[in-house]
Amino acid sequence: QVQLVESGGGLVQAGGSLRLSCAASGSIFGINSMGWYRQAPGKQRELVAAITSGGSTNLVGAVKGRFTISRDNAKNTVYLQMNSLKPEDTAVYYCNLRGPRGLGVADYWGQGTQVTVSS
Repeated sequence: QVQLVESGGGLVQAGGSLRLSCAASGSIFGINSMGWYRQAPGKQRELVAAITSGGSTNLVGAVKGRFTISRDNAKNTVYLQMNSLKPEDTAVYYCNLRGPRGLGVADYWGQGTQVTVSS
């Protein structure tokens, strides 16, 4: 079993900053990538940012220039630094770990942390 524990969500005014953390533990036999998804009310879950084990990053256009993803491989922890937050960033943010399982690949998810940006 793989456990993902998120922290750092909360309420912030527009223009403010938050930093999300996600620590992975358990039966981790390798990590292809870790990342963050978000789901706003009435919308589908969407990718926000991801980082591979080699350090390559991918951020969606809506957050480029405002969000930064990083990771500490030794701690199996991924961070999302969110600056210049906008009300449209309001959502539940989920940590994701993608790694090998058997002959395939599996996705593991955290429980989600609420981020609310007030205007």
